[in-house]
Amino acid sequence: MKKSFDALLLFILVIARVRIDTLADLVLPQRHQDVRRLVEGWWPAASLDLLADWLTDPVSLVLVSTAFGLLLLYFLVDLLAPRLGDTRSHRLKLGLIYAIIAVLVFGKTFLLIGLRHITGPASYTHDGGVIQTEATIQFFLDGKSPYLEDYLDTPMAEWGIEYRTALYHYPYLPWTFVFSTPFYLLSRAVLGWFDQRFVYLLLFALTLAMAQSLGWGRQARRVGVMLVGLNPILASDVIFGQNDSFILFWIVLSLWLLRRAEQSQSPRRWTLAAALAFGLACASKPTAWFLAPFWALYLLRAEWGPRLVPPPSRWGRLIGLLWRQAWPAVVAILVVVGPWFVWSPAAMIDDVWRWSAGTAEQAYQIRGWGVSNFVLALQLVPDRLAYWPFWLTETVVAAPVLALLLWRQGQENTMGRMLFGYVVLLFGFFYMSRFLNENYLGYLAAFLSLALVVDPPGVGIGD
Repeated sequence: MKKSFDALLLFILVIARVRIDTLADLVLPQRHQDVRRLVEGWWPAASLDLLADWLTDPVSLVLVSTAFGLLLLYFLVDLLAPRLGDTRSHRLKLGLIYAIIAVLVFGKTFLLIGLRHITGPASYTHDGGVIQTEATIQFFLDGKSPYLEDYLDTPMAEWGIEYRTALYHYPYLPWTFVFSTPFYLLSRAVLGWFDQRFVYLLLFALTLAMAQSLGWGRQARRVGVMLVGLNPILASDVIFGQNDSFILFWIVLSLWLLRRAEQSQSPRRWTLAAALAFGLACASKPTAWFLAPFWALYLLRAEWGPRLVPPPSRWGRLIGLLWRQAWPAVVAILVVVGPWFVWSPAAMIDDVWRWSAGTAEQAYQIRGWGVSNFVLALQLVPDRLAYWPFWLTETVVAAPVLALLLWRQGQENTMGRMLFGYVVLLFGFFYMSRFLNENYLGYLAAFLSLALVVDPPGVGIGD
């Protein structure tokens, strides 16, 4: 690729990021008044009046203008790259990419955190990833199971206007609130209040650093950081507090540790640590589970071979080898999920699985951007909350796609191929399911971006 490819990509991503954020601002009630309340006392009122704009608030306008100024500097660095040299221009470009992400994603997130703090816990944030997760932390500290409780007496009851069946279900697994609890206690002790996005921002920053490290070549590192950090949908999820970035972190950590294992003379400890990180991802949200077959095949890349199904004589050796490398993942799931499941198995199954499958008493609605719309358009159900056997369409598509992807990975068993298989399988499953929510596409786009940059030249885009 030409060296200016990264400049073009960054230009498109910044435009997309800004446009999406400004459109999202249009649906935030009382945004302009609340921003004035937040900054009054240190931002002159006359300046705020001059910056008044129907599309977004004054603070966001300054953030946007700063980002475009940094983008202009990026173009200048790209233009002067032959004089600056590869190393210096690469470092300057990376610094500018991080600065743009800091302005557009972290700056915007802190703005919404501040607005939420002065207006109320049910405003300027996401219901499940922030409001409900904070409630589960409190249940945890009170010695209650989040899977046995409802959320009618929490700020969740003030969020949304229809189809609010999440008030009766916590659809995530325990690591989401167990890991966040120490941060909750620390923030309450220091600030007197807490926002779950503090955790998401910290993990997102670490994810970007690892994404840079995983890139194979300088341009691949820059592309990886900008594609993950300025992902049009995932960045919005971080800003409003959906928890996809939480799951993303633990899987990327696993990938980073696997890469360290490949580069180490003592790979076993790194591989075991990678298995632990992957187990914690699986103990956070079922979306991580779909990576398991591809992740296991990647661990066996030196032994498996190109065949989809190895000869029976080799199964014992392969299973033993996989267990020696992957057992911390199993232990992590058992330790984190096991006690909560034993405490209330029916309640956990109802919240995590039956709710999303449409078989719970208060089920999740049929919605999204997938085949579910055809079910609604053809009036195959009386209403959005009714049951329809999406498990059948999911299985019909996911089973052959999984077999095809595993066979293809066996032909070229690389980290990028593993991530590509994960994306395609999960996309096919969600497309044929009860709901394909927009945040899932941002999550998948992040892994597709990593799949592009983690393999060496000739396979990925390394230079």
